[in-house]
Amino acid sequence: MTRVAIIGAGISGLAAAHAIEREAAAAGITLEVVVLERDKRIGGKIWSIKEEGYLCEWGPNGFLDNKPMTLELCDRLDISDRLLRSDDNARKRYICSAGELHRLPENGPMFLRSKLLSWPGKLRIAREMLIPPLTKDVDETLAEFARRRLGPEALDKLIGPMVSGIFAGDPETMSVASCFPRIVQLEQEYGGLIRAMVKLARQKRAERKAGKAVASAAGPGGTLTSFLAGIQELTDATAAAMGGTVRTGAGVTAIVRRGEGFEVKLEDGSTLDADVVVSAAPAYALAGMVAGLDPALAGVLREIRYAPMNVVCFGYARDKIAHPLDGFGYLITRQEKRQILGTLWDSSIFPNRAPQGSVLLRSMMGGATNPGAFDLAESEVKARVQGDLKAIMGINADPDFVRIFRHREAIPQYTVGHSRHLIEIAGHLEATPGLFVAGNAFFGVGLNDCVNASNQVAERVVALLHNRNI
Repeated sequence: MTRVAIIGAGISGLAAAHAIEREAAAAGITLEVVVLERDKRIGGKIWSIKEEGYLCEWGPNGFLDNKPMTLELCDRLDISDRLLRSDDNARKRYICSAGELHRLPENGPMFLRSKLLSWPGKLRIAREMLIPPLTKDVDETLAEFARRRLGPEALDKLIGPMVSGIFAGDPETMSVASCFPRIVQLEQEYGGLIRAMVKLARQKRAERKAGKAVASAAGPGGTLTSFLAGIQELTDATAAAMGGTVRTGAGVTAIVRRGEGFEVKLEDGSTLDADVVVSAAPAYALAGMVAGLDPALAGVLREIRYAPMNVVCFGYARDKIAHPLDGFGYLITRQEKRQILGTLWDSSIFPNRAPQGSVLLRSMMGGATNPGAFDLAESEVKARVQGDLKAIMGINADPDFVRIFRHREAIPQYTVGHSRHLIEIAGHLEATPGLFVAGNAFFGVGLNDCVNASNQVAERVVALLHNRNI
């Protein structure tokens, strides 16, 4: 029987396994899917930990419902009735600048009234309409793009915090085309971002007038969505729906070519023969596995760097915090020189995240601009986070609950040159039929991106097997 080995039981690997089984059944191909996971548990970065009445997310806390990929997976898994949309107040997001929390403006009047940006900064953004689109083919950093189109203040107070919130990255090194390809597309298609927003808004109004259901005119958005018991419900359900097997504690050390197929070597000294191998492992881990198979491919994979992160969960009695916590949380401008990147008010975003009468705050520390934070002692991490929460939110009390999760390689960094890396990786894979890659190191770091990439890999896997069987 044809065997497909999938390396990694995070959402990418599990979604790929589910999609491959579905696509193969539709094509009349009988196969066995085996998922190999180094850890003793499944889920990868997804892990919802319930302790002392608090529900702490080890990694991501949900997905946006503005794209269909994850919603469709939930439909196929028959778990859509368990989906939990974030509280409407979670649409309120804040930026900490000049020692104050400023609500991010959501429309024109709010933008004009906001004190986040100075009037010269606002006028510079308005002048974006006069800036011609970039005509030369260049891989701009996010910082270069923001300065060119929106000005330095918008970079510091809007773009910089956004990059730290999504990628824990440095806008001076991140590629705008790789991180936010839609933004580059809007500039090229409409001549600028404000022009694009105006024209898209007109289009949306026309569609609404015609009775069509449409998304926000401002483009990407959506509602953060999870489950009552945490986002881990998604990976648990995906694994449970598999027809094949998931082997935990099965770390892969090497992928070796054997005829048209592969021999997968495991840490315990055993091997597994497979006709197809799909890696959903981090880029640095895959580099070690293919070092003997294709040293050049391993070299390219090692060029994809990761930012470290400490996720710090504090639980408090509600009456110890004066702040209304009426939103998603806040990100911090780099100019504030704080220890943390931002704090999510988790118990305001979703119910069931804290005991009755308590709240859960989840702060992020580290990232590409502060990698040394990963190695701090737990007491120092706690003290630094408490210091920032006191300065920003006025919290003087000690937390009743503390959990610190450390990720040495938390989020892949799509730095300048990432698109070139993808082209090189694709060339190496084309020269090694039967080897495929998925995961957040390549085509997007969000859950929707991971599920979408896994679906695309599944189609290519089944197409290859179909051609071999002809």
